Amino acid sequence: MRNRVLIQDDQESFFYNLRFMLIVCVLAANALEPLITRFAGAEALFMWIYTFHMPLFVWVTGYFARSSIQGTAARNVLKQIAIQYVLFQTLYALMDATVFHTPHMRLSFFAPYLLLWFLASHFCWRLLVWLTMNWKPHQRLIASIALGVIVGYMPVDGFWLSFSRTLVFLPFFVLGYDYGAVIRSYLVPGWGRRVAAVLSAALLIYIACGGLNISAGWLLGSKTFAELGHHEWYAGVLRLGVYLLEIVSALLFLAWVPNLTSKITDLGKRTLYVFLLHGFLVRLAIWSGIYSYMGSALFVPIILVVAVLFAITLAHPLVRRTFKALIEPDITRISLHRPGAFKRSA
Repeated sequence: MRNRVLIQDDQESFFYNLRFMLIVCVLAANALEPLITRFAGAEALFMWIYTFHMPLFVWVTGYFARSSIQGTAARNVLKQIAIQYVLFQTLYALMDATVFHTPHMRLSFFAPYLLLWFLASHFCWRLLVWLTMNWKPHQRLIASIALGVIVGYMPVDGFWLSFSRTLVFLPFFVLGYDYGAVIRSYLVPGWGRRVAAVLSAALLIYIACGGLNISAGWLLGSKTFAELGHHEWYAGVLRLGVYLLEIVSALLFLAWVPNLTSKITDLGKRTLYVFLLHGFLVRLAIWSGIYSYMGSALFVPIILVVAVLFAITLAHPLVRRTFKALIEPDITRISLHRPGAFKRSA
């Protein structure tokens, strides 16, 4: 019994460690984006991060959703996501209108602002899994992959409520929900894991040498095949190829994630604060004009260090105490209950 508890603790620690490392990657990628057209090193690092960080972030989100996909817990999570989306969509829009004076700025809840697409998609991922609770895991996975391919052919605006990204990244949420613990069980220490870590770094070098000749749009998941310049009937096969690339890159990156409980584990429990607040810092940095002073690729490692420091700061308990009422409001008084809601049998 004690061994089972220790294994469970190590498993939870692994996922929290992974979550913090991924939020650092999110912050780093967003901070690097203004430089990718100026420095090849910044572009290579940006592309490498995008081959794994969003698939893995969706995967780990699916894993943590296992305990709250039905019943009262499910309703509370959905209410919280909805409140966070409406609130931060409004705050980011107000910042654009009052601070940055963005031309033609208007508030719309149907076009997620920058990183807020993840909230809209998270809401939908939970609903889609709940609707398929009576399905077998492999059926849910196959259907999610099919939807991820089909959405590329649809003549719709993928930015509308993050419709495209929701379906493109759905397979990773399903993988996390149904197979997260199983996949984790195979990631044991040993020579195989060390080789995987080396191969992950080798992939970065390969990309830096121009080996990955694809548009970043394929990794963002927000565009149709036509928007990506592919009108051929077999464009869906290319998406399957991108899925394969992302899965391989993600599995290789997992070799870098520590298993044991540490300070990173504690920080990983508060990544929501980093996620929702870091956009203000990145937007302010771009608006300040500081990027115009970055005249060489030597600033790339500096940005990475700053990204780590910002992530640590925003995940600090003091930040949570300060912004808890804003980011994690008390939603128990908001009732969406109706008989039978979110009570499907498994």
